[in-house]
Amino acid sequence: MNDAAQTNLRKWPTVKLGEVLTRVERGETVDASKEYRLLGIRLEGQGPFLRETVMGTQTSATKLFRVAKDDFIYSRLFACRGAFGVISEELDGCFVSGEFPTFIPVKGKIDVEFLKYWFRLPSVIATVDADCSGSTPLTRNRFKENFFGALKIPLPQLAEQRRVVARIEELAAQIDEARTLRHQAAEQAEVLLRSILTHDEQSKPTPMRELVKLRPPDVTVRADETYQFAGVYCFGRGVFKGSRKSGMDFAYPRLTRLRAGEFVYPKLMAWEGALGIVPPECDGCVVSTEFPVFEVNEDRVFNEVLDIYFRTPSVWPEIAGESTGTNVRRRRLNPQDFLDYKMPLPSRETQVTLRKVRAEVDALKRLQAETAAELDALLPALLDRAFKGEL
Repeated sequence: MNDAAQTNLRKWPTVKLGEVLTRVERGETVDASKEYRLLGIRLEGQGPFLRETVMGTQTSATKLFRVAKDDFIYSRLFACRGAFGVISEELDGCFVSGEFPTFIPVKGKIDVEFLKYWFRLPSVIATVDADCSGSTPLTRNRFKENFFGALKIPLPQLAEQRRVVARIEELAAQIDEARTLRHQAAEQAEVLLRSILTHDEQSKPTPMRELVKLRPPDVTVRADETYQFAGVYCFGRGVFKGSRKSGMDFAYPRLTRLRAGEFVYPKLMAWEGALGIVPPECDGCVVSTEFPVFEVNEDRVFNEVLDIYFRTPSVWPEIAGESTGTNVRRRRLNPQDFLDYKMPLPSRETQVTLRKVRAEVDALKRLQAETAAELDALLPALLDRAFKGEL
């Protein structure tokens, strides 16, 4: 730390939150004929949000508490996971239950925006976590007001607090812009892949049964074993590694063990874009018989081509048309209907191009993932510097 920063830091006295914040309760008895906008608080410092709007008859609470702009608020239950924040102008007049202690700043002492950022410091949340008490971690650990009021914060003069907040927000905006550009680059890469696929004039409608082969379940479930499951996200987000389950926890007597490069989808949600190729990290995972698994005939089609095609939004309505069911929520894509579906099979030349471009896109995504991790680490580092008086 340089001399200027050391001098600045010495000017920041440490005070208890109870000395600069005042608890406020604007309690109202619930009126059955009145509408109430109820708030929740997101984790990791993401702040309050409008959770739902209900009539008085729709809540079991007999009393609710009104919040106002610039109140500082937290969730007793989820404080250990960073559920702190400031009430914005849009949320002025909303309501919370008694599980959300609410405070107003002592005039001229503290800027609630400064406090909001302080509660995003990992070291502060670690202190909160240590102060929580309860019988079951993460479900009953409540951060009580006496612990909140006893927390000590390094607090400069109000003008300096506001300068620090402005600087944090300036740098945070630059981090957000970098994230946005990274996301846009990934989207543009996907658009490029789909454009190559859809603009092949030599493509021919080809039944899926000529391109893939349905594979039967190959794992007999044992009650004394555990299994690593995989799943498929909706909206073209691909196959992912899910949870581990004991053989005693589900009713399916048979499972299918996945191999990287195979094609899989859930019968129930395929029509919402839940289709994709098994990635290397899911090799060896299992799925239930509700997930048809197909070997890909790479002499006819590369698995990258199938992955790009079936993760394209314009294709999903066609998949919905192939699915059967009495209503939208129960639509199912049966394997035989999928095998009858005809996709426009691109020429081998186009497939080779797609494979090469896809490899480059995947390399870009890996680099972007590393960049994303670096960006995620920037804000905590920025906040640490800010509250050491180094900004």
